[in-house]
Formats: sequence, structure tokens, C-alpha cells
Amino acid sequence: MPHPMPRSVLRRPQLWIGTGLIAAVVSMLFALLYVGGNVNPRGNLRDLPVALVNADAGADAGGRHVALGEQVVAGIRKAAEKDKSIDWQLVSREEADKRLGRGKVFGALVIPQDFSATVTALGAPQSAPGKQPAPPTLSVLTNQSAGSIGSSMSSQAAQKAAHAASAQIGQELLKQAAAQKAQLPPAAQLKLADPVTVTVADGHPLGARSAMGLSAFYYALVLVVCGMLGANLVNSQVDTALGYLHTDFGPFRKREPVQHTSRVRTLAIGMALMLGLSLVMGSLVEVATVGILDMDASHLGHLWLYSVSTIAVVGIGSLALFAAFGTPGMLLATVVFVAMAVPSSGATVPLQALPGFFRGLSEFEPLRQITEGMRALLYYGAQADAGLTRAWASMGIALAAALAFGFAVTAFYDRRGLHRIPRPEAQTPAEAEPAAA
Repeated sequence: MPHPMPRSVLRRPQLWIGTGLIAAVVSMLFALLYVGGNVNPRGNLRDLPVALVNADAGADAGGRHVALGEQVVAGIRKAAEKDKSIDWQLVSREEADKRLGRGKVFGALVIPQDFSATVTALGAPQSAPGKQPAPPTLSVLTNQSAGSIGSSMSSQAAQKAAHAASAQIGQELLKQAAAQKAQLPPAAQLKLADPVTVTVADGHPLGARSAMGLSAFYYALVLVVCGMLGANLVNSQVDTALGYLHTDFGPFRKREPVQHTSRVRTLAIGMALMLGLSLVMGSLVEVATVGILDMDASHLGHLWLYSVSTIAVVGIGSLALFAAFGTPGMLLATVVFVAMAVPSSGATVPLQALPGFFRGLSEFEPLRQITEGMRALLYYGAQADAGLTRAWASMGIALAAALAFGFAVTAFYDRRGLHRIPRPEAQTPAEAEPAAA
């Protein structure tokens, strides 16, 4: 009987339908997740944490004590009642610096100690002709280490609030000048109408080789990808060594004798091999990024341990999915560790600017936890409360869940006799003949 031509495979409807459905689902899912999480960050923005520092000491003017810093704070809080996009956190300057240095706020608006004094000096008569009083200032601090987009949103909100305060103060100064019947030239009127100078500075400076606050995300993503690729490599190599798959070297093919073993043992072998590969891959990632590319990094020992552990946990989690679901497990691992993880990581677009669905994903998706731990290591001096404790705890929970799930499912398959290749004693003669051939 002649063998069918290879091109006849293309005439099978099952091939087109099955492959087409998988491709359609994957493309639609990735598009919805990647673009859906980032398509409208400003429209989704809610409760972005920004520090508000009122260090103003006040000033005496016209026989009364003036506290314009409190006036600015009151105006910002009143505006925030209608606009919930920014969570203004009134703190001291010392506390603001701590929160900036731990990534807890995306920026700050600072009212300096001499704010009232410099503002009131503008409306006071000048004792020395030609001497100009120092202009009042409000300082906006950015924090790229918490995320460049979030820092930019924080800066824009703080500058908007500062300019609104300047306009309000300017109206009062103009009214005061009119009451005193002072004759002001047009230039002086313009200056009084908007008297406050708004300065922008970096509240938590980063090194030049930190990808403008994105090196932690890229490093974390590399670790996740290494874990997934390592799991795929381990899965195929273990199957090849056990004789379940053949190996092609160019035109040559090699296949080991089949070694019948349980699914539990196969998974255990794969996980052990994954642990060994994690040591190699984690070390080389650090050598490549820090040693060769000169990426800004400190606490190199802790960074190495974190890198190795992350690759190991992601790899073991992927192997558990492969063992439980087979080939579809590879697609599922890609969805869990990449498709859903990247848009919910808060690494580029802050969590406060994501839709509610992605904020929910961020509570358990691994890339968010890994990135926060990496930020703590690279930007915040490995402080535990800067996200490092949460990252290690999440990693431990994920490892325990992967081990429990993987071995529970494979043990169930083994108890039910669902072996990957039936043992010779369980085969009929008709089934055993092709294997022997």
C-alpha cells in the first residue's frame, strides 16, 4: 500500500482547525493583556502615592501671622476631594526622603521653610530701591526608581498643584497691591500674578547605568525568561535521556532506550536538573549584566542568590505545569509567566494606573514580586521593607505551591496507571511489536 504524500497532511481539516484555534486564542489573549493593561494609564489612574511636605515656618505681616504653606496644603486637599487620581501623603521632609528611598511614593511636592516669608516680602515696601526680594519657590521631586511613567505622572500632578497655588497666591497679592493703591508697572503685575518659582529635582538619584529606573524590570524579566527556557530545555533533555524523545543532530538522529519510570520520578529528575542549571544561569546573568555591561548594582552576593532562586522557582513552576498538562502546559506557562505577568508587573505603568483586573493579577503574578525585590536590591540598598521581604516570601509560597501541585498531579496519574509509555508487561502483542521494531 503506497504511503501518503507529506503534502496530504495539509489537506486535513483537523490540522488547520486545531492550529488555527490555538494561534487565534494566543494572539487575541496576548493583544488583550499587553495592550489592555497599558492603553489608558491616565484614565485608569487612581491613588498614585505622592508625598506632600509642608516645612513652612510662616511669617508675620501686617500685624498678623501668615501660614501660606497651610493654605497651599488646604488647596491641594480640596482639589483632591474631586480628583482621586493622586494620593497626597502629608509627611515631614525626613519621612518623604525615606519613602522616596524605598519606592513607596512616586514623587513629592515640598513647601520650603521660608515660603511665607518670601511671599510676604513681595508685597512689602522695598527699603532699598532696586533690590529685588528672593522669589518664593516650591520644589517638585521625582523618583524614577519607582517607575519612569509613575514618576512623570507624579511630577505633572505636583507641578499642576504648585502652579495652581501660585496663581491663588498671586490673586491675593494683586488684591493687596490694589488695596494699597500701589502703582505697579506691567512687568511687576505679571510677576505678582504668578509669583512662585517651581523647581524640579530628582528625589532619589540613580546611577547613569540603571536604564533610567528600568534596569530592575529588565533584569527581572531576564530571570523569568531564563527560568522558562531552562524548564523547556530540562523537559526535553530528560525525555531524551529516558528514551521518550529522539535527538536530531543535523541529518543524524539518536534515540536512547526507553527507561520506564514513574511520572513522579521523571518530575523529580527534571527539578533536580533545573536546580543545577539555575546556579549556572543565575551566575552568568549577573556576570553579563554587572561584569560585562557594567550595570549599576550593589549587594552582589545577595543579587546572585536572588537571581539563582528566581530562575529555580520559575523553572520548577514551569516543570510542574508541563508535568500536569503536557504540551498545553508550555502555553499555560507562557501565559502565566509572561502574558499576564508583564502588564501587571507595575514595572513600566504603575499599578495605580492599571485597570482593576490587572491590579488584581498583580497581587499574585510573580513578575511584580520579582521586580519589586530587584528594585530593592538595585536601587534601595537591599532594604527589607522596600519590597525584598515580600519578594522572598512570594518566592517561597510559589515554590511550595509548585512542588505540591506538580507531585500531587503526577502521583495521581501514576496511581491511575496513566504512564507516559505503557510498560511492556501491560502491552498487548500488537502494541509491543512496533516498539520492538
